[in-house]
Amino acid sequence: MKNVLTVAGSDCCGGAGIQADLKTMCALGVYGMSVVTAVTVQNTQKVYEVQNIDPAIVAAQIDAVYEDIPVDAVKIGMVSQVGIIRSIRDRLVHHGAARIVVDPVMISKSGYRLLRPEAEEAMHDLLAIATLVTPNIPEAEILTGIKLDGAADMERAARLLQEMGAENVLIKGGHLEGGANDLLLKGDEVIWLPAPRIPTKNTHGTGCTLSSAIACGMARGAELEEAVRQAKQYITQCIQDALPIGRGVGPLGHMIRLYKAAGVRY
Repeated sequence: MKNVLTVAGSDCCGGAGIQADLKTMCALGVYGMSVVTAVTVQNTQKVYEVQNIDPAIVAAQIDAVYEDIPVDAVKIGMVSQVGIIRSIRDRLVHHGAARIVVDPVMISKSGYRLLRPEAEEAMHDLLAIATLVTPNIPEAEILTGIKLDGAADMERAARLLQEMGAENVLIKGGHLEGGANDLLLKGDEVIWLPAPRIPTKNTHGTGCTLSSAIACGMARGAELEEAVRQAKQYITQCIQDALPIGRGVGPLGHMIRLYKAAGVRY
């Protein structure tokens, strides 16, 4: 079995963050481990508050995992402070981490700013060690400083992110009109990954889930493009199987096959 480490925030309602990551890893047949960067107070309706973990504790969690267990891939999610970002980079570089997927979580669906403005520049430190960075449209706009209105803008932003240090870039197009068409910039090759837009409000944790699924594929030996395609298939199914839990944006159906096997109705 392959081992995948998520470095991200905790979501107490279970739909995003390390909870979504670990569910994804279980569903895709890898052993999941987690380093908690923050504890969020949130539900399906909004994020209320965030308590960041001390950077030294974040670093110590990473060290504890690497000193005992082989890590085949890493997913980095919510990080909000400069000190935390620098601690993560320092320890991952120290341990020779490979196959790193960075999901630059910046703003929650309810509009809560998860990445502090003063930490935006520090995100480039993580881009510089990323095998793949996976921003959505608003995140790509913040990172690059340009407005994305269509395919040409997405390609331009992807190349700018490469110039900032990311080896490969996946820009998710779900915030644009039309289908959920993503752009993968693999080296110099532009690959479009179209997908239909699924009519549901229950999409809590989609970015966390997709980036984790890509890390799982890479850990299991898939080449980058294949890992991304497999992850898109998985996320599409998860959205189709989304659970109507809570009063707001419900979570994805990460492990719906297990629920069905257990005879659970939803």
